[in-house]
Amino acid sequence: MILATIIANCIVLALEQHLPEHDKTPMSERLDDTEPYFIGIFCFEAAIKIIALGFAFHKGSYLRNGWNVMDFVVVLTGILATVGTDFDLRTLRAVRVLRPLKLVSGIPSLQVVLKSIMKAMVPLLQIGLLLFFAILMFAIIGVEFYMGKFHSTCFIDDEIVADWPCGLEPPARLCPNGTICRGYWKGPNFGITNFDNIGFAVLTVFQCITMEGWSEILYS
Repeated sequence: MILATIIANCIVLALEQHLPEHDKTPMSERLDDTEPYFIGIFCFEAAIKIIALGFAFHKGSYLRNGWNVMDFVVVLTGILATVGTDFDLRTLRAVRVLRPLKLVSGIPSLQVVLKSIMKAMVPLLQIGLLLFFAILMFAIIGVEFYMGKFHSTCFIDDEIVADWPCGLEPPARLCPNGTICRGYWKGPNFGITNFDNIGFAVLTVFQCITMEGWSEILYS
């Protein structure tokens, strides 16, 4: 029953539609009317567990379990958001995004998966650190070769006629006839994509390894 309630509550949260100026669609207003029922069921679940396990003052009690602490926070904020709308507590309704996590406390196999992920965080952090040093190495190479190279483009008089870096001889891009390659241009991507310092260089290399927009950097 509790799992079905959690799933139904997740569906209700997904169906809500909020409009500007805190307006709501008629369907969202009807869905809001179901909120007290869900909170009531979650309160009943928490009360049963507290009666069976005790609240917090002995081993194995309700609040000695991390999943139960999360459930208690969800229930408490839900109660405050439901009964305290006249006291500007509706921001607590944002905590409803934690409700799908109640599925974890109800399905032991999901707890095993989540615990395994948490235990794997330290090795993953080490891999991430290795990746960062690789990015840093290529960023330093980029600074050495391309510092200040992305700030020249094609001009006619004082008007920019291109949105890509240029050069005076191949293999750089050459400007069309009637234009001249000179600086100072802020650079591609509003001046963000460059190798002028290590910070922007790391960001540019990271963009390249994500394969998102890297071809523009290649042709630059």
